[in-house]
Amino acid sequence: MAWGLLILNTLGSTGAQTVIPFPRSVMQLVTMGSLVIAFAIALVLNLRLRIRPSAYLLLLTLLLVVSIVSSLHLESGLGALFRCFRLSLFVSTLWLLTRWWDGGFTFVRHHIRAYGVVLVTVAVGLVIAPGKALPAIYGGRLSGAVWPLTPPQVAQYAAVIAGLALLLWLGRRTDRKSALIVAIPAIGLLMLTHTRTATLGLIIGLLVAIGSLTLTNARARKVFTALLLLAGFSAIALGSLLQTWFLRGQSQDNFSTLTGRAKVWDALLSAPRSVSDSLFGVGLGDKSYNGLPIDNSWLAVFHEQGYVGVLLVAAFLLVLVFVALLRPPSLARACALFLITYCISASYTEAGLGDASPYLLHLAVAASLLATPSRETT
Repeated sequence: MAWGLLILNTLGSTGAQTVIPFPRSVMQLVTMGSLVIAFAIALVLNLRLRIRPSAYLLLLTLLLVVSIVSSLHLESGLGALFRCFRLSLFVSTLWLLTRWWDGGFTFVRHHIRAYGVVLVTVAVGLVIAPGKALPAIYGGRLSGAVWPLTPPQVAQYAAVIAGLALLLWLGRRTDRKSALIVAIPAIGLLMLTHTRTATLGLIIGLLVAIGSLTLTNARARKVFTALLLLAGFSAIALGSLLQTWFLRGQSQDNFSTLTGRAKVWDALLSAPRSVSDSLFGVGLGDKSYNGLPIDNSWLAVFHEQGYVGVLLVAAFLLVLVFVALLRPPSLARACALFLITYCISASYTEAGLGDASPYLLHLAVAASLLATPSRETT
């Protein structure tokens, strides 16, 4: 329940029109309330405050401290302090849940189930209100019509659970039927979103994860070879079709500027900054610059938490990668590498590594997979 509520908190409250038009204030109340309840549940389950050491969460806590310091200047308004409070509850809940981080697949299964429920609502919206699920405002790309979700959000959730389900089948942690029941609909929804970032993240993440198993797993070697052959065949035989899908009807200029993102990035980087703003940023905001989304985790962190924030984000990613590489080949390591690789690849065109977001939850699952088994029996 706590993990599902954390996921609900990170869904946000913006997107396409929904079948039942809930006021945004109500949705914000639901998402914030879910975080408070998740913290309360985790605290009740862990009243003795037994936590396990985690370099990932330690660095994330330091990032929280930097966020508070930068937000106290109120350059981003009082909303920055509220976002710091939210991030504090978010990180605290993760710390309380570390008691159950033991290198097992418990949180992987929670992750798949929770995001599976979210994707079911997307599919229901597509069936009952296709016009709202494929709105013109997003160019006919699939979005959430039951809960307001943008196409990149839907694509991210679909790519992550599809990849994890396939890896669990590869490691014989689930049967083929169960894996396909999750993966095939998820990939179908991913294709309907026409989201390049999530698609590439899924492919690259699976190649890295399966590649890490090839020395010890015969099935992994066969699947890895099949993926390489499929990629080569697709590039040759379906090149024009894939190009059309990736362009999404955009002009070459729009595609080359990453749907206008590069223009926002150039403006952000060329803006004058004080020494304080450069080091610690302007405080937690809505990941936008001059009213336009930044859509890049590194630049969003630089803008809101400065160079210190960027270093901390790079540090916890490097720590996770380093720990994963030190672990012997295993399915747990493969799943962790998939999640880490996906988050790193998505960070170029998606924001979220510096604030409470699904990306931090993906990395938390990776950290739980890389934790050593606990001696405590719970």
